[in-house]
Amino acid sequence: MKTNITGLEFKIHGMAARIAELREIEGYTVEEMAAKTDTTPEEYASCERGEMNLTFAFIYRCALAFNVDVTDIIEGKSPKLAGYTVTRNGGGQKIEQAHGLTYFNLAPSFKKRISDPLFVEAEYDPDKARADIEMTTHDGQECDIIISGTLKVQVGEHVEILKTGDSVYYDSSIPHGMVALEEDTRFYAIVLKPQIEAAASEKKVVASAGSSVQTESGDETHLWQNFIDVETNENGTPTKIEFKNEDKFNFAYDIVDEMAKIRPDKLAMVYVANDGVTDKHITYKQVSRASSQCANYFKSLGIKKGDRVMLVLKRHYQYWFAMLGLNKLGAIAIPAPNQLVQHDFEYRFNAAGVTAILCTADGETADHVDRAAANCDCLKTRILVNAPGSDVKREGWHDFNEEYELFSGKFERNEQSPCGNDPLLMFFTSGTTGYPKIAQHNHKYPLGHFHTAKYWHCVDSSDKGLHFTISDTGWAKSMWGKLYGQWLCEATTFVYDFDRFDAAKIMPMFKKYGITTFCAPPTMYRMLIKEDLTKYDFSTLTHASTAGEALNPEVYR
Repeated sequence: MKTNITGLEFKIHGMAARIAELREIEGYTVEEMAAKTDTTPEEYASCERGEMNLTFAFIYRCALAFNVDVTDIIEGKSPKLAGYTVTRNGGGQKIEQAHGLTYFNLAPSFKKRISDPLFVEAEYDPDKARADIEMTTHDGQECDIIISGTLKVQVGEHVEILKTGDSVYYDSSIPHGMVALEEDTRFYAIVLKPQIEAAASEKKVVASAGSSVQTESGDETHLWQNFIDVETNENGTPTKIEFKNEDKFNFAYDIVDEMAKIRPDKLAMVYVANDGVTDKHITYKQVSRASSQCANYFKSLGIKKGDRVMLVLKRHYQYWFAMLGLNKLGAIAIPAPNQLVQHDFEYRFNAAGVTAILCTADGETADHVDRAAANCDCLKTRILVNAPGSDVKREGWHDFNEEYELFSGKFERNEQSPCGNDPLLMFFTSGTTGYPKIAQHNHKYPLGHFHTAKYWHCVDSSDKGLHFTISDTGWAKSMWGKLYGQWLCEATTFVYDFDRFDAAKIMPMFKKYGITTFCAPPTMYRMLIKEDLTKYDFSTLTHASTAGEALNPEVYR
């Protein structure tokens, strides 16, 4: 029995273990990964066990599937250099040796690189030079430049003989391969990643958030341009807005999940807990994954498309995860404030036919829900968010924090996924005249708040932008100012999960976190100016707005 392994075998086993771990994290099956890596399930499983040599094409396809860098798989750590990196002669990260080719990555430490620059050594073998070329494929494009020697390159059915100084550029999704002729050959292979290829070639294709892509015509491309056309005058003021492709639009899939693919590390939210100190920086990739976990979790609880689900979650960051999970699943979300008491819940449960509720563990809200549920046959599922860390569970309730993370971070879109005219949200009106009434909105609703975020809030979608709207998630204003419009514009939202408004606690956060745009109701502006404003730094703030009622001139002057 073999007890010793070589250094190469050790490295292959390490890479295989990382691939297996990433697959489990992403929730893919062996069969799904086999399809993504152009292997059979048996071949893929063998690769995961470290029983086969891992080719660059296989590692590259795995990296694309997991949305990680090739270096994450090879070395088990992420690249860190952002400005530039130098690789000296004879250096480079050795990736693998297969089909007579040995690859060296020339920029393994450069993070968020848009290509993989490879130095390749092709060993001359007379038998291989006479045989059929072994072909492979991977998404993206590739440019090969001959440094020395002679290389026979096949792309599809076309064969070229390249000598020193020659180059070839091709679509690498077409079967291709190469072999050295006459002598050992060295060449550079520049492998361009597919999302960069798409953004550079198509004006309508999605751009990365925070640093919009320029097309050849000089126009910027953003995700929202796939669904919205805007005409502006010479001052940049919109004169006409038209929607397109909205019949298939689903915000969670078309905006959040796409952002997670093209700019996974872009911040979606900066969250500050009630203590004013504890904070979380949450990326679009994390939101995308958590929302899919929620969708799978809710589905396991029997929640299905068309069910009405109430959310009473104050300003907890879990609200965003749950809301988008419901958007993917097709259940109808009903936001509600935590000031509701028993009779308010009873009325709303029965009026809307609420079958499930996600409720904050703070205060007595869950007590009111329990008392109301006794008189409402429709409510079947109760889920508690931020339950106290205790072995004693609240009877009749699921523990959201403990349970949702157990589920897969993949919830794939299919033909039955909600979109367009399918119902998305229900709001209860304030009830100023009679009982509160239900206002229902479909999946096109988020598109309407593009204008709100871009031209009213003037959000900054760059990495420096941070938008702060003060609103409890139980009110419709939170949809306008804390989610749909802002993320449609690829911006970052700031959330402070306070219980009671305290101007003296809020105003230092503008400087601490670099808040650039702000929206609050007039009442809160009046409370803010009661403080000594000279004590605070608002130098990062570029735009402020309000809504709900008239704002006295003495406040904004």
